Amino acid sequence: MKRREFLVVGGASLFLAACQTTQPKPDPEPVKPVQAQVPAAPTPRPKAKIGLALGGGAARGFAHIGVIKALETNGISPDIVVGTSAGSVVGALYAAGFGAFDLQKMAFQLEESSFKDWALFDRGLLKGEALEAFINKQVANKPIEGLKRRFAAVATDLQSGEPTAFSVGNVGQAVRASASVPGVFSPVVIRGREYVDGGLVSPVPARTARTMGADIVIAVDISQRPSGKKGGGSVDVLLDTIAIMGNKIADYELRDADVVVNPNIKGLPAGNFQQRHEAILEGERAGFGAIPRIREKLLAWDKR
Repeated sequence: MKRREFLVVGGASLFLAACQTTQPKPDPEPVKPVQAQVPAAPTPRPKAKIGLALGGGAARGFAHIGVIKALETNGISPDIVVGTSAGSVVGALYAAGFGAFDLQKMAFQLEESSFKDWALFDRGLLKGEALEAFINKQVANKPIEGLKRRFAAVATDLQSGEPTAFSVGNVGQAVRASASVPGVFSPVVIRGREYVDGGLVSPVPARTARTMGADIVIAVDISQRPSGKKGGGSVDVLLDTIAIMGNKIADYELRDADVVVNPNIKGLPAGNFQQRHEAILEGERAGFGAIPRIREKLLAWDKR
């Protein structure tokens, strides 16, 4: 009995095996080519945005041109330019596309009378309209937002005492407001408010450059303490007084700067436009001296 069951079972197994061998085998699926995985190109790291903060200092502002010359010679191109007072004059022209040598040529050809439009029975000796017209002519009447570099001119709101950064609108008017030294220039009225020299509250506008998006801020400080030498005119005394008032504020603002450039212009009177050549040379000397520190900051940024 057990033998039969084995035979039956065994026969069934053979039958099933035979059936399986006689059934046609399905065609094998075609081999799909395997695509090589190409690694995605690495996303380029964004370059650091460089901000240039140009401080106030009247005729000492020609030193800014020398600093810009040093930067250009070393291939360092700021993305954001912010200026106070004299710094706003140089900064606006630089932001408009004038290079260092263009600015130097302009400085040597500039006549002091270009800025003098006497204001009778007003709150300043000069109106400042001549300065406004000069700047607008140089920038081809473009608005601030139409300049080649982002730019802002810092002025002081006479009602609130707060700094105001003009980053849109009339370039010449913004520069005029930023450079309106009280007692020398009449206050500038913009949208119903009066503005005077930005150096009263923001002598070196490093903080504004930072708030405008600069990753690395290069500040040029020409608001050095006066030498104490006698013989300066009334305008020199006024400008030195403003510089003394702004020294503590400048120290506070410069905390927002990564590199501070200090041209040695202590012996240059703030109201003497005849020593522009010396001011440019001192700015150039200080600018080249600051290049290693600037490169160090740029390298540290790239390694982040």
